[in-house]
Amino acid sequence: MALEVASRPVDEHDQMTVRPLDANTPLAVETRSLRKVYGRSIAVADLSLSVRQGEVFGFLGPNGAGKTTSVKMLMGLIRPTSGQARLLGRPLGDREAKRKIGFLPELFRFHDWLSGEELLEFHGKLYGMSAAERRRRIPEVLELVGLAHRRKDLLRSYSKGMQQRAGLAQALLNDPSIVFLDEPTSALDPMGRLEVRNIIRSLRDAGKTVFLNSHLLTEVEMLCDRVTIINRGQVAATGTVQELLRRDPVVDLVVGTVRPDIESMLAKHGDLRDSEPTDSGRTTLRLAVTDDDAVARAVADLVGAGVPVYAVTPHGLTLEELFFEIVSASGRRLDE
Repeated sequence: MALEVASRPVDEHDQMTVRPLDANTPLAVETRSLRKVYGRSIAVADLSLSVRQGEVFGFLGPNGAGKTTSVKMLMGLIRPTSGQARLLGRPLGDREAKRKIGFLPELFRFHDWLSGEELLEFHGKLYGMSAAERRRRIPEVLELVGLAHRRKDLLRSYSKGMQQRAGLAQALLNDPSIVFLDEPTSALDPMGRLEVRNIIRSLRDAGKTVFLNSHLLTEVEMLCDRVTIINRGQVAATGTVQELLRRDPVVDLVVGTVRPDIESMLAKHGDLRDSEPTDSGRTTLRLAVTDDDAVARAVADLVGAGVPVYAVTPHGLTLEELFFEIVSASGRRLDE
């Protein structure tokens, strides 16, 4: 099935509506207690995932968490030490399943003496595509990634961002059922990242599964139906973005004066987590509450006590904040 990128403009903050997936939707990826050990080093301790066909799945974790090793096991590039896994309903390494996989590694190395068109011709033959399929598909994917006008140019003349686009083209060349994308926008400018997000949306709309590994957490938050965060080789959190970020409501209250009794005044409505002066001489109070009605009661008490309230702003947890929270709780640094 050929993909077409939607022509409508997509705003930088455009959110992908999460599509409820039927419980009977077949699994694209399924792992149970997958483990990989090198000597005394545990690269992946215990990985259990369920990724349904037709969803964009975010796979996150700090450096050294086991993401790359996990993807290599799923791709059949290395053997797991123990555990079980199936890809598109077949055992890892199964040739029929591998024919339906597309892969863009983070550290790609292409033959730079080839042109973009020749690179895809070479990979098309590796995929076992017929000459007719290659003639039809190569122009399609070059157009999709915005390289049709450079198809005859040698890869060595491509910028890093253009090489990444070429890598994305080869990952989509065989019209895969599942695409593994490892940092697919790391070398792209904002417009290029927007275009790749459109491509990922198009893949999802065509019923493809996208397994996305990215350090751009705002991008993951915009794109993914579900997310798994791994840390120290095992799953630390999993669910939809909305489920992971669900917390008791937190609001920022901008007030004109802070009296000594303000903390006790607000204690009956929630937990006062922070108090920070602003440049305008006012103070921002961060209050965690149990429900929205508590916000209204807190504001009413403040105003009734003569404390002017200039703004009430909801403060939602971001995926980036949750990520830092999970990693920090393990006592490790992000660059370990």
